[in-house]
Amino acid sequence: QVQLVESGGGLVQPGGSLRLSCAASGRSFSGYTLGWFRQAPGKEREFVSAISGGTGNTDYADSVKGRFTMSRDNAKTTVYLQMNSLKPEDTAIYYCAGRANTVTLRSPRYYSYWGQGTQVTVSS
Repeated sequence: QVQLVESGGGLVQPGGSLRLSCAASGRSFSGYTLGWFRQAPGKEREFVSAISGGTGNTDYADSVKGRFTMSRDNAKTTVYLQMNSLKPEDTAIYYCAGRANTVTLRSPRYYSYWGQGTQVTVSS
């Protein structure tokens, strides 16, 4: 069983930056794949990024590639999402998710563990 707790959301102006954190509890963190998803009002939850267990390979949605960077610190059992050049369309609740596998996948249905979410609002 893995518990995930996100933090770091908030209000930021367009072009600004935020760093989200997701602290995990449980065993074998280094072997888990972690992902970030987001959901805007009236829209489906969508994939943002993922980092694999083991090798730490990353995958990004086209909409955030080049602006967002995902990383992990296995010693701290925490993953991060550095978000730069934020746009109003990045506004959403951001969720951290985990799966007990080393393969990154983009569909939320493959992730068994979810955090409670953190709100990110990009507005002037």
